Amino acid sequence: MTTTPQPAGHQAATAAAYPRTDRAVPARARERATYDRETVHAILDAGYVCHLGFVRDGAPVVLPTLYGRIGERLYVHGSTGSRPLRAAGRADDGMPVCLTVTHVDGLVLARSGFHHSINYRSVVVHGTARTVTDERERRTALDAIVDQVVPGRAADCRPADAKELAATAVLGLDLAEVSAKVRAGGPNDEPEDLPLPYWSGVVPVAPVYGALEPAEDLKPGVPVPDYLADFGRKRRA
Repeated sequence: MTTTPQPAGHQAATAAAYPRTDRAVPARARERATYDRETVHAILDAGYVCHLGFVRDGAPVVLPTLYGRIGERLYVHGSTGSRPLRAAGRADDGMPVCLTVTHVDGLVLARSGFHHSINYRSVVVHGTARTVTDERERRTALDAIVDQVVPGRAADCRPADAKELAATAVLGLDLAEVSAKVRAGGPNDEPEDLPLPYWSGVVPVAPVYGALEPAEDLKPGVPVPDYLADFGRKRRA
């Protein structure tokens, strides 16, 4: 996770858990839900792709995008010409959204089709996304998004120039209504199904990062930065 300082005026929460609001409490498998702040942050920091849901012209829309976390705020970015970012910029009160992050850790194969499942870690955030207008916070947020994908990369590439910054919109979403859900372990077979002659267990799932592929126009002699050495192992850790 990036160590970029928090934007001015943004205070980190100190409570150990997020409040259990109506929207944050899941309708199913409530025993798997947790509001522990450390757990939520760990799940968010382990990923970099989220799905951002909102309503556009009366219809639901869900977009996959990159995100970054700084303290108790998430940031997503996009083109200033995109509809959701334009909508958030026009609304004085921001734009209601639901943001989700999910990691699949295993395929759970039970003896019955009904009890097939997956092992996962997920976070759901409800709130109001607002356009970030302060230039310093925008630059900090964009660095955080880059570092969310490859920690250390923001300091090792050219930052956005004025033209690029003008073409980029940034939304901020505070972590206020948040819940995490985690499933781990094997299948929950019915006792009467245990004698059935079907294989039952878990197929572990983990991201795979391959060998680095230098750009075709990379100048000879440019070294591989330390943060990319053994990147796959570091990213999984």
